[in-house]
Amino acid sequence: MGNLHVLNHPLIQHKVSMMRMTSTSTKDFRALAEEISLLMAYEVTRDLPLKEEEIETPICRTKANFVAGRSIGVVPILRAGLGMVNGILTLVPNAKVGHIGLYRDPETHKPVEYYCKLPVDADQRTLIVVDPMLATGGSAVAAIRFLKERGCKDIKLMNLIAAPEGVRAVMAAHPDVDIYVASLDEKLNENAYIVPGLGDAGDRLFGTK
Repeated sequence: MGNLHVLNHPLIQHKVSMMRMTSTSTKDFRALAEEISLLMAYEVTRDLPLKEEEIETPICRTKANFVAGRSIGVVPILRAGLGMVNGILTLVPNAKVGHIGLYRDPETHKPVEYYCKLPVDADQRTLIVVDPMLATGGSAVAAIRFLKERGCKDIKLMNLIAAPEGVRAVMAAHPDVDIYVASLDEKLNENAYIVPGLGDAGDRLFGTK
């Protein structure tokens, strides 16, 4: 599917399988979300540009590559997206973090915005929007739209689990945005939950019901 990247590294798939299990504790679920996010961030940042500089090693002077170009911004969709932030920050500690607050109306399944706070230079950064689940795609479509309305152009979307319906919705609304997922699942059920999925990621991350 177009700009969809399914990251099928064995370690990612192993950890996703553990997250799916109902027996996985809140503590372990949270740790797995962080670990998978770190592993996925390697692929999401694969195309970052490099610049060559001269350095001094203990042996001699040489030319070496350093990351150049745009800085990174991480934008979790509240609240479940928070569970993915630390994994990315472990890999890119200088990244700045913005937040977009959306919730899904239980009847219409449409996203409702209640909060948006971004770094002042967000429009100058490569922004990675993170949310564990890409179900209907409504929240992701809205979050990306909010970023574009604020002048942001270089945007990537990163999800742990996605449904085909959500992927199609994001691609239709934002064909310029690359989508990175750890698993592309079967479908949505009648309640707009991903099948087989892993349940409500926010509740499982924070131990709520």
